[in-house]
Amino acid sequence: MANFFDTLGIGAFATTTAAFKLLRRVPDEQIPGTLNVGHALPTMAQALIFIAVVDVEPLTLVSMIAAAVAGAWIGVGFAARAPRRGIQLIMGLALLVAAGLFLAAVLGVTPAGGDAKGLVGAKLALAVGANFVLGALMMLGIGLYAPCLILVALLGMSPLVAFPIMMGSCAFLMPVGGARFVASGRYSLRAAAGLAVGGIPAVLVAAYVVKSLPLDWLRVLVIVVAVYAAISMLWSARRA
Repeated sequence: MANFFDTLGIGAFATTTAAFKLLRRVPDEQIPGTLNVGHALPTMAQALIFIAVVDVEPLTLVSMIAAAVAGAWIGVGFAARAPRRGIQLIMGLALLVAAGLFLAAVLGVTPAGGDAKGLVGAKLALAVGANFVLGALMMLGIGLYAPCLILVALLGMSPLVAFPIMMGSCAFLMPVGGARFVASGRYSLRAAAGLAVGGIPAVLVAAYVVKSLPLDWLRVLVIVVAVYAAISMLWSARRA
């Protein structure tokens, strides 16, 4: 179900984190690694679909993806060694920010975007730098989709163009970061395998069967889930 929402551009990290917190099957310090390892294959499927069907300028697409991968390579070194309480605090606060971004989208506060299919000059440099930071934050279990979508809209690009950019970024950075998480042992193999096996069919259903859904209602659901996960993380950090 998380990858179903993911394919619609809503994101999977918040919902998956909430499920982990509810079921108490994955230790908090292993959640970032499990998210990046488990969601890698489904996200690759998303990227292949949207890169094939959405027109985006190659320079913008490739440079933003490369920046996200570089950010992930640097960020995973910190995430693999970060203490449990640090991860709890960072993820809890980030999930609250994500909930705020989703709420802004539902209320129509965030920009609708333009119709550009690519960027040049200073705008491209800004987008590349921002995606580098978002790639690094992915290694801490902080989703890239919502901030990337808003970034693309702020820079005057079509929101639809964000889909191949954000999904391509995650598809390439997740294997890079996931390999280092696997090497460090900072993930749950059983949970990651479950995410991978269940995620690919969900991607195919969302991409090919569902043509239009009331995304605002789905975003409201994700807001509730993100707030629940954030409170759970921050409460665990407080108890620690």
